[in-house]
Amino acid sequence: MNLPFSIRFEKRTDDVPKWLPAATAIGSVVIAFLISGIVLAFIGGEPLRVLKFFFEATFGNWAVFSDTLVKATPLIMIGLACSVAFKMKLWNIGAEGQFYAGAFFASLVVLVPLVPPDAPKVITLGAMVVMGMIGGAIWGFFPGFLKARYNVNEIITTLMLNYVAIFWNNFWIFDKWSDAGFQMTPTFPKTAWLPRLADLAREYPVFSGITLHVGVVFGIIAAVIMWWVFKRSRWGYEINLIGDNPEAARYAGLNITRNIILVMMVSGALAGLAGMSEISGVVHRLQEKISAGYGFTGIIVAWLAKLNPFAVIIVSILFGALIVAGREIQPAGLAYLLQGIILFMVISSDVLLRYQVRIVRKEQETV
Repeated sequence: MNLPFSIRFEKRTDDVPKWLPAATAIGSVVIAFLISGIVLAFIGGEPLRVLKFFFEATFGNWAVFSDTLVKATPLIMIGLACSVAFKMKLWNIGAEGQFYAGAFFASLVVLVPLVPPDAPKVITLGAMVVMGMIGGAIWGFFPGFLKARYNVNEIITTLMLNYVAIFWNNFWIFDKWSDAGFQMTPTFPKTAWLPRLADLAREYPVFSGITLHVGVVFGIIAAVIMWWVFKRSRWGYEINLIGDNPEAARYAGLNITRNIILVMMVSGALAGLAGMSEISGVVHRLQEKISAGYGFTGIIVAWLAKLNPFAVIIVSILFGALIVAGREIQPAGLAYLLQGIILFMVISSDVLLRYQVRIVRKEQETV
């Protein structure tokens, strides 16, 4: 087909407009919904009806929105975990394992126990928070150390450690800590449960059945801290410099080895905190499959949020809605299809951040 113009992609030589990253992220989601609607219509579904049901099932009232926020809570912390690593061009694909490691270490507080069974709630929960972050940090330390000292590819090590963490948990869940032979530990005492709005239902009936727990506050506080680190702290400047130009950072005297290890440990600690939040705020025990793929979905969240901590919160709510909707919408795989299309569109849209599109008329080409 002989068109009167041609389309060129030219590498950007100037700064990316400030509005463009947000525009590409929003555009990616919109186009993903449109493509999913086309696919749904092609297989005989009703896209508008499904879309309406999606919003009613996830944002329709306070009770279902509470469920969406509960699913968004671990995504916020894991999205932040991925963001801090990605800022320094460290591809942490191990947030799933760090999530499980955090859940395991937090469980030690109750199951060993590390604090007396009659300890005050604030002591038990505080110890679980610390242990959860330590567990995730340890799981981040190993790939960070191997990357920093021996330049071992962190994608491989973090990915493989996911399976180590999951099967390590399963060993204890299926054998040592199994509750009457079931694939779970005994229920934690209520001193190890994160407070929920439903706990206030006796005084405030409006909160009856509302499952939102304090873990969401952990995520918001973590987002504020990470925003300050990225935008206001010297360490945040070092992370950006090392990620953008390692040679310049080395010339400036920055300790790249130490920063790689530290960033991977902070990333793991945030994912570990998500694991602690899930077992303490939702399932109240350590059990198999406590993650709905949070560690991998968090990668999409971080990328779609363009590594902005506050945007991570918004994007996490969207993906929390997709997880909730996945339980209700038929066909059941539609939510996962939408996640995959969003990831593909996000990656594709990054081309617009590195290249600018020019439409050139044929007569201009011949001049």
